Amino acid sequence: MSAEDSELRPESSRPNSRDVDSGRSGFNTTSPSERYYTPPPERKELHYKLTMTLMGHKKAVTMVKFSPDGKKIASCSSDATIKIWDVEAARYEHTLEGHLAGISTIAWAPDSTMIASGSDDKSIRLWNARTGRAHPYPCLGHHNYVYSIAFSPKGNMIVSGSYDEAVFLWDVRAARPMRTLPAHSDPVSGVDFVRDGTLIVSCSSDGLIRLWDTATGQCLRTLIHEDNAPVTSVRFSPNGKYVLAWALDNSIRLWNYVEGRCMKTYTGHKNEKFSLGGSFGVYGPRDNRSAFVASGDEDGAVWLWDVGSKVMLQKIEKAHEGVVFSVDTYSGPECDMIVSGGDDNAVRVWVQKETEPNTMDSDGARPAKEAEHVPDGTADGVDGDAVNGDVEMVDASGPQ
Repeated sequence: MSAEDSELRPESSRPNSRDVDSGRSGFNTTSPSERYYTPPPERKELHYKLTMTLMGHKKAVTMVKFSPDGKKIASCSSDATIKIWDVEAARYEHTLEGHLAGISTIAWAPDSTMIASGSDDKSIRLWNARTGRAHPYPCLGHHNYVYSIAFSPKGNMIVSGSYDEAVFLWDVRAARPMRTLPAHSDPVSGVDFVRDGTLIVSCSSDGLIRLWDTATGQCLRTLIHEDNAPVTSVRFSPNGKYVLAWALDNSIRLWNYVEGRCMKTYTGHKNEKFSLGGSFGVYGPRDNRSAFVASGDEDGAVWLWDVGSKVMLQKIEKAHEGVVFSVDTYSGPECDMIVSGGDDNAVRVWVQKETEPNTMDSDGARPAKEAEHVPDGTADGVDGDAVNGDVEMVDASGPQ
């Protein structure tokens, strides 16, 4: 993730905006003739295009996740169901039913064989992703809505955050809590494991981000921004060096948690009322990839920013009708993909390719031109016709 490791200095240490944009260190090392000339920045942009619309949920889609192997998508909803979709075949596979209330969060096991879900019924359930069957015993212990979960890198543990203000660490095989952390003074809205499993991060509407030692349960550091806005979601960076945090002040912040400093702030999107989530992604030549941040917003758009420069690489207008609650990314050998879920009950798949994507063949899939509810999907620099070419709709709303 070269873009994360380059130019990630604390924002407060930078002398002026011109130095930030040009990538200069702030020290005067140029000759007099160069001192008053700033070369134009390299133009970077992405052109993700809508390729599939997956319908079937009866209420808002609260979270979407690619399986680690990129072959499946799982989506959860306020309708208390989880749906699994086959990406390659562009078809619906399973509906997972068992929760008694809306589902806010899902997570894939690292080997893509299992899904964990957290619900407003205060329970966590484990599911066989291949058969769609649930583990006979739910994970019980939280006293309020379960709002966020994540698998450990080895897949033997789950961490969960709840409206009961606690963080629980679970043994997956036994479906029992291993440790309970009285983490925050307000509902816990986000949790995640670092890449080696030794750390857990949690966030809350109390405005705090906390780092925990997985083995001991000790709080190692607390991060807080001067604005103290409620923090709704957190993600460790893939290299494990940073924490990305969504806040209800229209900002996403990248923290160096070891130093306790905010390194970058990504803005432009609208996020003032709802808990939104996103992901890191990669782009560029396969032998020299750069990183970007992906997020939805409350006006129906999907935003992509370069991690290092904070430049907006693409804004997908009208990605959904209403709030885009969740965005996830996957980088494959042939193409890069984004999946988004929103308040319009839809799941949408977006693809970035060097060449135009071929239409995916699937049983029963219909072209998007037959579905009036498929939006324009217009992206910066790409007209609506180009975006809507090669789009399919998979409908799983019939009897299951």
